[in-house]
Amino acid sequence: MPASAQTDVLSATRESYDKLAIDYAAHFADAMAGMPVERAVLGLFAEVVTGPVLDVGCGTGLATGILHDLGVAIAGVDLSPGMLEVARQNLPSLPFDVASMLELPHADGSFAGVMSWYSTIHIPDDLLPTALSELARVLRPGGHLLLGFQVGDVPRHMTSALGHDLELVFHRRQPDRMAELLAAADVPVETRIYREAMLDEPTPQAFLLARKPATP
Repeated sequence: MPASAQTDVLSATRESYDKLAIDYAAHFADAMAGMPVERAVLGLFAEVVTGPVLDVGCGTGLATGILHDLGVAIAGVDLSPGMLEVARQNLPSLPFDVASMLELPHADGSFAGVMSWYSTIHIPDDLLPTALSELARVLRPGGHLLLGFQVGDVPRHMTSALGHDLELVFHRRQPDRMAELLAAADVPVETRIYREAMLDEPTPQAFLLARKPATP
């Protein structure tokens, strides 16, 4: 993707979530209460990580807060300043920074765990290897990486939601392909969890728990 097109995608995503931030936080405030599989996946991640975690694309901090409550030392980054403003209000003791997952402002091997909870869904196919390599870069040897995403083959283009005009593309992907890309980034998948779509969902959901090989 040309640099100008990449900038356009990032800008459209940022601006859309800036518009949505307050209404998004209110609409999804209690969403996890009806998602036992998702809570179990986050609990599993909390069990296996042994050190600081980075939530990449943390949004308003919904999953970030769950991990924090489970005792995980966690920080968040997101493309949208508006979403982070809400996250800081809800979780004032946690550090949040504006950043793109295509260029994280952290040194190699900074974290024992990295999570992308439904944030790679806005990364175009041609930039996805770059994003996953960047997640892997900031993960220390032996560290765990958790991805959550929607399963499918056809992207969804959204132009409005919660009363706002938007420009968002949701890329649905197959677990096998995501696992291949993680392996190519030197973070092979150890656990796969697949959940069928609930009544109000358009797609199934998948969660991949991967681990960077420990230093020999």
